[in-house]
Amino acid sequence: MRKLLKLLKQNHSLILFVSLMLVFRSAVADWNSVPTGSMKPTIVEGDRLLVNKMAYDLRVPFTHISIAKLADPQRGDIVVFDSKASNKKLVKRVIGLPNDSISMRDNVLSINDETIAYSGTGLPNADGSEMRTEHLLGINHQVKVAGIAGQGVISRQSSFGPITVPEGHYLVLGDNRDHSSDSRMIGFVPRAEIVGRSSSVVFSANYDNYYLPRQERFFHSL
Repeated sequence: MRKLLKLLKQNHSLILFVSLMLVFRSAVADWNSVPTGSMKPTIVEGDRLLVNKMAYDLRVPFTHISIAKLADPQRGDIVVFDSKASNKKLVKRVIGLPNDSISMRDNVLSINDETIAYSGTGLPNADGSEMRTEHLLGINHQVKVAGIAGQGVISRQSSFGPITVPEGHYLVLGDNRDHSSDSRMIGFVPRAEIVGRSSSVVFSANYDNYYLPRQERFFHSL
């Protein structure tokens, strides 16, 4: 016991620093790695995202208990949430807010009976997919759709609804629309599961090139 107390006394500065760092990462800000391409082209495999954990709530460290609500997620936000349905942490884009009516037909969204506009060249990539700019009621961002080469995938995920988002929940989708496990599979996301918002990449490692850093993505805005 004496040895333990002596060890704690000798290293109290280090212990305090580590403790404060853990509290900071739990309640204020953290980084989150992205292992899949479900948010392409916005986020790519190997990105490390900066997560603002005080974007929506002030929480008790190491818990999901909210002390004070600071804001609500907005349409177009990229959110990180601990999904009970999939039993892992996910990163997706908020599409539907509470009480919204959402539908999708052939990868074209409609929100509250307003059809979302898209723009782009329409020219297919090498894999047959297409990049489009989605004009999400004032929030413009790119999405990737399967295109002609992925008709089998399109038939399963490119159309749904209309459905109404319940109070206290959100509908989230991946920007890689035909290759994302999102609300179309795991259902609506409870607000309590959302732990933060991300708006930038801190660091990125190229999984296809010996994990070398992608310098062009350092502090890249999303």
